[in-house]
Amino acid sequence: MIFRTKLAEWLAKPLVTNFVIAVILVNAVTLGLETSQPAMEMAGPLILAIDRICLSIFVIEIVLKLIAHGRHFFRSAWNLFDFVIVGIALVPNAQGMSVLRALRILRVLRVISVAPRLRRVVEGFITALPGMGSVFLLMAIIFYIGSVMATKLFGASFPEWFGTLGRSAYSLFQIMTLESWSMGIVRPVMDVYPYAWAFFVPFILVTTFAVVNLLVGLVVNSMQDAHQEESNEKTDAYRDEVLTRLRAIEDRMNARDKV
Repeated sequence: MIFRTKLAEWLAKPLVTNFVIAVILVNAVTLGLETSQPAMEMAGPLILAIDRICLSIFVIEIVLKLIAHGRHFFRSAWNLFDFVIVGIALVPNAQGMSVLRALRILRVLRVISVAPRLRRVVEGFITALPGMGSVFLLMAIIFYIGSVMATKLFGASFPEWFGTLGRSAYSLFQIMTLESWSMGIVRPVMDVYPYAWAFFVPFILVTTFAVVNLLVGLVVNSMQDAHQEESNEKTDAYRDEVLTRLRAIEDRMNARDKV
């Protein structure tokens, strides 16, 4: 039990954490070099060897965490995340497994679980998901209404953009992202339907500038709440430490008075 506790403390040390982050970054570079044919022709065996060494370090780290935390290891979502990512990397390069092998680059995401600041960002984003679900539902309703209207209004003259409900939805999504929306879609439509702006401009205002910014606001608010919670935890920990020291001083003074 003492060994497991000391091992857990050792794994949590900044030196170990920084080493793991360094290995993750080195592995990210090697995985990128594997996609370069000139690099593989020049130093292919070395790149593959470094990749295997990095994977071995990840496996050793997971094993040590399993020993240190036991069954409690799987109670942490971040530990499960690391376990799955490393497990995917161990899938043999067999036929039909090329997709899983391509997912080896997901090992780079382990830097999120190792770095506390990145972990808080992800946790804040996850906290915002329930509120984002309502916004996505609102967005889906707006897109459905807009797609039906666009198909009925412009489908006959522009079937490649608005011929079906699916094409209309995709075209409206392109318009929402503001990617070639004016010269690429809206102005050609306005050449045939001069008052088409009365449909597209309100759609852009509602989706791009209102609903999307509402999503951004939810994420920012969630990040602020997470930061505030972290600050409160640090304050509580500092207060507890001060109270503990005061009690220790009080006990010493009482002991002297008794003497």
